Amino acid sequence: MTIKEAKAYDPWKAFSGPNLGYVLEQYDLFRQDPDSVDPELKNFFENSGPPIVNTVAGQKTVVEHQTTVVSAGDVLSMKKITSAVKLTENIRSYGHLAANINPLNEVALDNELLHLEKYGLTADDLRKIPADFICPESPEYVKDGYEAFRYLKELYTKTIAFEFSQVNDLNERQWLIDAVESGSIFPEVTNEQKAILYKRLAEVEGFEKFLHRTYVGQKRFSIEGLDMLVPVLDHLISQTVQNGTSNVNIAMAHRGRLNVLAHVLGKPYEIIFSEFQHSPNKDLVPSEGSIGINYGWTGDVKYHLGLDTLITNGKTQKARITLANNPSHLEVVGPVVEGYSRAAQENRTEAGFPKQDISRSMAILIHGDAAFPGEGIVPETLNLSRLKGYQTGGTIHIIANNMIGFTTESEDSRSTKYASDPAKGFEVPIVHVNADDPEACLSAVTLAIQYREKYKKDFLIDLIGYRRFGHNEMDEPLVTQPGMYGLIQKHLTVKDLYGKKLLEANSISNKKLEALSEQVEEKLKKAYDRISGNKPEAVCELDPPQTVEKGFPKLDTTVAAEDLLRMNEDLVEWPEGFQVNKKLGRILSRRLDSFGEEGKIDWAHAETLAFASILSDGTPIRLTGQDSERGTFAQRNIVLHDSENGKTYSPLHTLKTAKASFAVHNSPLTETAVLAFEYGYNVFAPETLVLWEAQFGDFANTAQVIFDQFIAAGRAKWGQKSGLVMLLPHGYEGQGPEHSSARLERFLSLAAENNWTVANLSSAAQYFHVLRRQAKILEMEQVRPLVIMAPKSMLRNQVMASTVAEFTEGEFQSFIETQALGQNSKLVERVVLCTGKIAVEIREKLVNESNIDWLQVMSLEQIYPFPLKGIKEAFAKYPNLKEIVWLQEEPKNMGAWTFVEPRLYEVAPEGVSVSYIGRKRRSSPSEGDPLVHKQEQNRIMTESITRTNEGEN
Repeated sequence: MTIKEAKAYDPWKAFSGPNLGYVLEQYDLFRQDPDSVDPELKNFFENSGPPIVNTVAGQKTVVEHQTTVVSAGDVLSMKKITSAVKLTENIRSYGHLAANINPLNEVALDNELLHLEKYGLTADDLRKIPADFICPESPEYVKDGYEAFRYLKELYTKTIAFEFSQVNDLNERQWLIDAVESGSIFPEVTNEQKAILYKRLAEVEGFEKFLHRTYVGQKRFSIEGLDMLVPVLDHLISQTVQNGTSNVNIAMAHRGRLNVLAHVLGKPYEIIFSEFQHSPNKDLVPSEGSIGINYGWTGDVKYHLGLDTLITNGKTQKARITLANNPSHLEVVGPVVEGYSRAAQENRTEAGFPKQDISRSMAILIHGDAAFPGEGIVPETLNLSRLKGYQTGGTIHIIANNMIGFTTESEDSRSTKYASDPAKGFEVPIVHVNADDPEACLSAVTLAIQYREKYKKDFLIDLIGYRRFGHNEMDEPLVTQPGMYGLIQKHLTVKDLYGKKLLEANSISNKKLEALSEQVEEKLKKAYDRISGNKPEAVCELDPPQTVEKGFPKLDTTVAAEDLLRMNEDLVEWPEGFQVNKKLGRILSRRLDSFGEEGKIDWAHAETLAFASILSDGTPIRLTGQDSERGTFAQRNIVLHDSENGKTYSPLHTLKTAKASFAVHNSPLTETAVLAFEYGYNVFAPETLVLWEAQFGDFANTAQVIFDQFIAAGRAKWGQKSGLVMLLPHGYEGQGPEHSSARLERFLSLAAENNWTVANLSSAAQYFHVLRRQAKILEMEQVRPLVIMAPKSMLRNQVMASTVAEFTEGEFQSFIETQALGQNSKLVERVVLCTGKIAVEIREKLVNESNIDWLQVMSLEQIYPFPLKGIKEAFAKYPNLKEIVWLQEEPKNMGAWTFVEPRLYEVAPEGVSVSYIGRKRRSSPSEGDPLVHKQEQNRIMTESITRTNEGEN
């Protein structure tokens, strides 16, 4: 009977690996003193009996609970068995420390944990143990425990090494171990497959060498030393597409990017060569639909550009491969691609949450070895991998490990053994593989794909190579790394190493190797000859398209009163038996009164009606943020919780008129990765209204790189459109410097070329109309992101609430004049222009003021694009205007003042002064004391509506 057969009924089968070793030790203690072990174990030992019961009858041994085989009169001690178990587990856990995974290592590694004598064992001891006790999945040729030990030691210390100990799910870990030890991930490679792999390596190396000698000194961030990255991607894509995936989305920085573009995504050599010559030729792009290269009007360097391509079978599209555009911030593109992948997996055409099918898309994130442990965005992104609002069914991570970051070596750039170690905290299985062993690299891919298919979780391949040249082709690495580069200069390339291996094994002829290399060189030369005579394009003005420059088309954002009323009624219905919190239920039910004669609709109510009407128009919505379901200020409550059992329900999921999905998710306490994810989702699903909400507006500080590099500039650099909405709670309420400012000034400093809309609104109806306008432009050329300085204390302010008529008859206004003021335009001498919360506060304050016919207060609702023409016409209505005052609650060096000042001078009538009222310049956004805040706030508002002596004369 074998171990596998005995497991069918043996109670000891519950234990394996280190658990079995521990239990065997406990059994030794139990035999000496039954009360010395845990009562549960004591009960097990008493009921199950010993693991080995031997009855010697002549020369035969009878084994009742079979876990080993012994000769006549020879019984292994429990200590030997325990030691064998420990040895086996340590090979699995620590074999990687002695593995041949570094191509530059000249001396074989060793580890004492893998030595028999460390455990008091000999070869003879192990020969008395059956092979399947040590390695149940061992091949048939392995006959005993000693051969199994040697098999495992070789398996775990060759050019591919495994780290699975961090995987806490025992079934998953055992599956991984079985997959490795059974050899299923190491299939036989045919001679034909070897020739194909060699040719691919020849293409990768030949391309780099051709660029190196043809475009001397130009940056290209060569792949050389990690050439196997291309075949690894080939294998990943091929395997996943065969499994039915229709979208593969790739994120990578610039190292090796041109090679991946050329060979994985099929970007023609001619186009790449043209970019080196500054003579791009759009005629070189293949037929429409087969490739997509996007350029913005200001453009980007060639090693940042992305690409879309299609894998087809005849006329049938099989898959779309996307390499995302990226900036020089090496890792921030990762969560963008996760957003791509989630968008590709979801069907948003029906009411309710989108229907996700993870088989439709896969993300591949390629990391740098210095950046993976160095950049905080990496663990942020890993943390998204199992969250319901963000998971994509498993990402394949590849560390393109060249063992150096710019000029900084590993001992100066990380505090971990491996670059991959941060992934252990998220229980990601890790394979380290020597990039000089092509077939081992493909085995790593096979395991990664199989694991993702089965467990829908992330997997990491640490592809360990080197960097043949410096950080870029103008660096001399011998200056800073003479030792490493002394080894690299005499180290054969992987193509040559693999070719040598194939020749030695008689897998291919030398003639065939030479022919394959010649084919590669010939193809490169032909491509170059085709464009070599092209002259650089003439330098021209880099202007955005006319559709972008012209701004928004005229759009009707109203909703018929009867439709709005019907939606409103649906939104305060919940399923029979669903117990809404009583207090909240009363608050929500009062929304029915908003449609009465004296009724008004506040900010949160207006938002819900906007969402309902947008869904009724057939536009899907996705809203995320740290407390978005309830709302940071308990204002939204778009997901209700049953007060009895905690079950959830959203009225927007059962809205009778909804024609599209509505997704709302509370996000993790993360800004950068979450905002990047939502941007990526929006780019890949442009028909969807995607909103990201900061818990407080200043939290957007943490995501500044996403605003700078993607949202503000993505279209100008890469032609990448986005209609993302960002809700940033902003307003000075005495809550201190960290809960006051969304840093409006930063968004305005990035505003140019109609790249986004920046709004600070003063009424609920304005919010309703701007959301509906944004939904309507999503698939137009005029689409752009929308940044909203969202209210906090103003959420429930009735001065900010709007009548039903403003929703059914109104439209979005870029600025609003106070209707109660300026009735006699000839009397107006001062216009106070302000934005957002302080405009609402001024309106409240003016209710109790008299003799103010000299004053007009205007609220600037859309700060960018600035409504120059409209504001100029408004000022012209007041013939006796003497002064224009900009009022803000932010310090003078913050807020909108710096942005609006030159524009106010431009539109001010001749002879009219422009001045500022507000807080003075500060280094911190606000006061920390609420009493000081209140005093300052009262001062600036009073000053803004107080007539000067000169005005009275």
